[in-house]
Amino acid sequence: MAIMWIDDVTGILCEAAETAILPRFRALAEGDVEEKSPGEVVTVADREAEVLISRRLREVVNAPVVGEEAAAGNPGLAVALRDAPVVWLVDPLDGTANFVAGRPEYAVMAALVRAGETVAAWILRPVDGRVHIAERGSGAWRDGVRVRREPAPGEPAELRGAALTPFLDPRARARVEAAAPRFAALGPGTACAGVDYPRLLEGEQDFILFQRTLPWDHAPGALLLTEAGGVARRPDGSAYRPADPRSGLLNAADQACWNTVRPLLLS
Repeated sequence: MAIMWIDDVTGILCEAAETAILPRFRALAEGDVEEKSPGEVVTVADREAEVLISRRLREVVNAPVVGEEAAAGNPGLAVALRDAPVVWLVDPLDGTANFVAGRPEYAVMAALVRAGETVAAWILRPVDGRVHIAERGSGAWRDGVRVRREPAPGEPAELRGAALTPFLDPRARARVEAAAPRFAALGPGTACAGVDYPRLLEGEQDFILFQRTLPWDHAPGALLLTEAGGVARRPDGSAYRPADPRSGLLNAADQACWNTVRPLLLS
């Protein structure tokens, strides 16, 4: 890896998980959970982890931090992705609803964005301690071992994927539901990008369709996937960039898989 301090960031995420997140897993007290917006919750673990991670990341690279919880209170923070030369992205607890429900599908994520491009990414699964790291142009790793995504099967009937339908409009949802029988499997995903991206990378799924594409949710996983040989593209075929505010993102094991799936789900 070219970035010498990449393990330092891993250590920061692990520290946040060990001090702010894991002690509260399946042990949330009354008042630890609040409604952030209709249908979305935030916990004291999200907030404490983000404060810790943001402070420590600035010590590694002194740059603006766009964290999910800070941006919820001040949406203008996201302008840094367009205007600042270097920006940190932080999702302190991806899959908060799963965390609140006592399900283990949650993650801690960070990414470094330089001149609008994600150049480094980290995804930590606190429950099992698994760490995925990617560096632009250098590859992707799981627990220190280089990983590559194997090509997907060629026929739709052999492909397994996920489509997060809750954020789709009724017409788009109907199109996805009509296409479902064409695939070997089409599920709803885990409600945690930090779990779904590694599953795609490791062959448990061949494609994932997202509608909402908040940058802290997708910058880490998109770099991880593309550095492992997969593709992360908007419905029009353009590459994913974290400052792009448009909705819709189709991720696939390879370009051939993307070309097969797109007309079935998005035409």
